Amino acid sequence: MSPHTTDSPPDSAAAVASQTRVFGIRHHGPGSARSLRLALERFRPDVILIEGPADADPLLTHIAAEGMAPPVALLAYVPDTPAQAAFWPFAVFSPEWQALSYAHEHDVTVGFCDLPATHTLAARDEPADRTDPLALLATTAGYDDPERWWDAIIESTADADIFDAVTEAMAVLRETPTAAAATATTRVDPDAAAATGSPADETTVGSQGNATSGFIAAQNDSDSAITDRPLGNSTAVESTAPRSSSPDDATIESAGTADGIPEYDAAQGDCRAAGFAPDKAGMPQGPADDAEELLGSPVDPHTLQREAYMRQTMRKALKGGARRLAVVCGAFHAPALVGKLGPATADAQLLKGLPKVKATLTWVPWTHSRLAGASGYGAGVTSPGWYHHLFTETEQPIARWLTRVAGTLRAHDLPVSSAHIIESVRLANTLAALRERPLPGLSEVTEATRAVLCEGDETMLRLVTRALVVGEALGAVPEDTPAVPLETDLRAQARTLRLTRQALSRQLDLDLRKDRDVARSRLLHQLRLLGIGWGTPTSSEVRNTGTFRETWTLVWEPELAIAVIEASRWGTTLLAAAEAKILDSAAAPEATIADLSRALEQALLADLGGAIPGLVARLESAAAVDHDVTRLLGALPGLIRTLRYGDVRGTDVTALTRVADGMLVRICAGLPGAVTGLDADAAAALRALIDDAHLALATRDDEWATREWHTALGKLADRADVHGSLVGRAVRLLCDAGILDDAESARRLSAALSVGHDPTEKAAWIDGFLGGRGLFLVHDRNLLHRIDTWLRGLDEDQFTATLPLLRRTFGAFESGERQAIAQAVRDGGPATTTPTGTDDFDLDRGLLALHAATRILAVT
Repeated sequence: MSPHTTDSPPDSAAAVASQTRVFGIRHHGPGSARSLRLALERFRPDVILIEGPADADPLLTHIAAEGMAPPVALLAYVPDTPAQAAFWPFAVFSPEWQALSYAHEHDVTVGFCDLPATHTLAARDEPADRTDPLALLATTAGYDDPERWWDAIIESTADADIFDAVTEAMAVLRETPTAAAATATTRVDPDAAAATGSPADETTVGSQGNATSGFIAAQNDSDSAITDRPLGNSTAVESTAPRSSSPDDATIESAGTADGIPEYDAAQGDCRAAGFAPDKAGMPQGPADDAEELLGSPVDPHTLQREAYMRQTMRKALKGGARRLAVVCGAFHAPALVGKLGPATADAQLLKGLPKVKATLTWVPWTHSRLAGASGYGAGVTSPGWYHHLFTETEQPIARWLTRVAGTLRAHDLPVSSAHIIESVRLANTLAALRERPLPGLSEVTEATRAVLCEGDETMLRLVTRALVVGEALGAVPEDTPAVPLETDLRAQARTLRLTRQALSRQLDLDLRKDRDVARSRLLHQLRLLGIGWGTPTSSEVRNTGTFRETWTLVWEPELAIAVIEASRWGTTLLAAAEAKILDSAAAPEATIADLSRALEQALLADLGGAIPGLVARLESAAAVDHDVTRLLGALPGLIRTLRYGDVRGTDVTALTRVADGMLVRICAGLPGAVTGLDADAAAALRALIDDAHLALATRDDEWATREWHTALGKLADRADVHGSLVGRAVRLLCDAGILDDAESARRLSAALSVGHDPTEKAAWIDGFLGGRGLFLVHDRNLLHRIDTWLRGLDEDQFTATLPLLRRTFGAFESGERQAIAQAVRDGGPATTTPTGTDDFDLDRGLLALHAATRILAVT
């Protein structure tokens, strides 16, 4: 995959010197992973170094442990500030994971060689890469998306030798403009280089008897003078292969093909897609101008420090006795690691004085969807599900993939036949042939899926993309993986309650009359209090107004591992941590009565018995000094809801009754003053609070509390100096409660619409009285007639002034209600008067109905 030093075959007597080969790979690339595995089998290293935090070496013992299943990630965090963290993810198709697996299977010493996490986490201002080098190559080759270019050129082809040219291109891309101008374009003939048997002190490009299977293989011999270069510099690698005498003929090749690999023209200082055989990969001429401005940019200092540490680790391994050292790193770093390492002084100076923090590392489960994130390795893939398929399905991958697509669509009750699959496979293969590609890539199978299986439906295609192309596979780590005590408690409780962590969203219905579901509810509420969003309350498909049912949406995201670590500062168990956190929040001076009432409600839901007395005491003291009726009204509904939980959770809520009753007394006493002198906005806000309090008190079913509340509403309804919206709402609530009959409510409406009142006040009264219930007007034609008559009597200015409020009132009705009201208005006139005697009944028709009912019920 990159320039490598040639040496004697491993079984020769000359192989006594140390050999080092650098394998520049694509992070999370299945083609790279497969080729790397083959190259390691051929090279047979005795030490393997892998790009990753060097202080994670103690965790490598868990690689082969029972329960370890990728995708997983190394998590590094600062114990005092867990949010300061980084991840290094691994999938089964990651080359790094395959290197780890090879080391375990062959009992090979393995370790990480990148900067330790103690330094990485301390570099808060770590510079991001200026650009993705692969994006430059893709742009040069005419691809807008580097993922699609990599998929077409690397992952879908069996020609692993092309990686040699990719890494050679990395060396070119790393050059500074000055070095690039001074470097002649090199044309490498790998076949000639292999045939001539280049000596060990020369660096060539290509494969040595296919020993490296297309990977970078650089031999570092401590006893030989090998191509020397300044440490961290990216000057071009010297080659003993024949050089092109004409810049027009210059090109970089790999063994077998140079498909998609750009030519670097030192004279022009740009990268051009030239010399590509159209019958091989069919790569188009790339727009060199797009890449020109991105070439020749120096490597950022942080990357140079990382590479310096890698070289230091390589020196340590060689000094420790490594005879066959394999280094697995990103292709961009490979040019800095091949050739002679040189003296360590320069690297030591570069690493001197690096910032450092205390870091803790562990393994955590990861998901395919999170592999697209740029953390740790700073690299991701947009189609991890597709890459996983390419790596695991070596026989007929396209047919098997489209069969999986069909299965996904069928699982969502979408009709897909075997003929659809056959035709989609044919279309994918045909598209690949037209584009002169050796195997259909993701773009071809996606187009076949869209055209045949999805019949052009983009919604169906998005379903396939989410479920398969990206995927939501969730890995697992062994039980004995280092973890904070809170994580250990969470694992134990989840296992006991049979709650599995899944990356796919699923719904969990709980029946709180069952002990296990009550325990599950407590666990999920405790997690929510701690900021660990494993579950989110949602509305159930089974509509229920009782308190014995809860519905949760569960989805586990890898980042929740950080949330667990952050919450561990509150305690070692979920119960202790939740109690400590909620008491700490309640003790804050800025906590309002509504906040305390909400916290008390949450504590009861989470069964935080140790925190309830403290919360009740805090709420009592806060309510005693708070004279704001609006805040008391806002806190009352939550407090009353908590009074209902004792029935289904067995919680003693006796202490809350005294608090709720005292709060209600203060509300009823202060309400007359709170409703005085309010504008429209303030009146609307207070009306919403009154609605919530009324509903909560109705569910409490306490005679004394209901009587006190209705008395307060009656006083409000009799007020003439209060905003019409509040008065109308009070009349409506009393009418619904049966305190006022229809005749009295009609009288009050007529009085509100009488002459002498401001039209906007009348409209506000109507808005408060109707309150989004249009059926009231549909069934009470007399009420509708009164409002219609009042509306017709307005002059133009009055009508214009009241229209916005009336439009808002009637706009809140359901569409069917508005249509029914319009029909009633078109019919005209009030409804028949309220019946006062039997003369209004049609006895003959009634007898017919009674006769029919008698026959239906079979009675005489």
